[in-house]
Order: sequence, then C-alpha cells, then structure tokens
Amino acid sequence: MITLHFIAENDPATLGSATFKAKAGQSLMQGALAGGVDGIAADCGGSLTCATCHVMVREPWASQLPPPSAEERDMLAFTAVTARPNSRLSCQIQLTDALDGLTVDLPATQY
Repeated sequence: MITLHFIAENDPATLGSATFKAKAGQSLMQGALAGGVDGIAADCGGSLTCATCHVMVREPWASQLPPPSAEERDMLAFTAVTARPNSRLSCQIQLTDALDGLTVDLPATQY
C-alpha cells in the first residue's frame, strides 16, 4: 500500500488534510475518491475531459512522474485555479510503489 498526503490550499498548515493508503496500479484520482478526499471533484470520472481533479505535486515526486501528455496539458488550461508548473490532473497519475509518501496540494477550488 502507498501512503498519500493531500494538503488543502486553504489550510496549508494541516498536513493531515487527508492522509491515507491506496493501492498501486490505480490512479491518484481513484485513490483520492476511495479515501474520501474533499477537494477532488473528478466530475468526468477520469476520462480526461473536465480538469476537476487538479493537484499540484510536490517534490521529490513531481520530477519522478512521466511528463503530462498533450491532452493533459490542454486540459490543465481549463483548471479553476491557474495551473502551476507542478500542476497535474490526478486521473493521469498512476500510483506505483515508488510514489509512497506522495504529497500533493489541492487548489482552493475545482470550480
């Protein structure tokens, strides 16, 4: 199992905004939904058509991820909060054992 940390942008001091375990092989979005993370809307269910699973991936994990596809980069232009260099759509991040401890920041809103 992989430990994941989600930090709410409107409450950055609370490291425990959401910390839980998820299975390797699922997407970060699927893990977040299973863990009941507030702040991941995932309106399209992971079909890369809505940008409501926007997260900002912290280092050292951001540099370990494969680069976003052209489709993901296009969708990041539609996030409610302006995308940053470390912005990703959580539906496009596949969890692996190497991502144990992954920490992401949640935007103030997905809408």
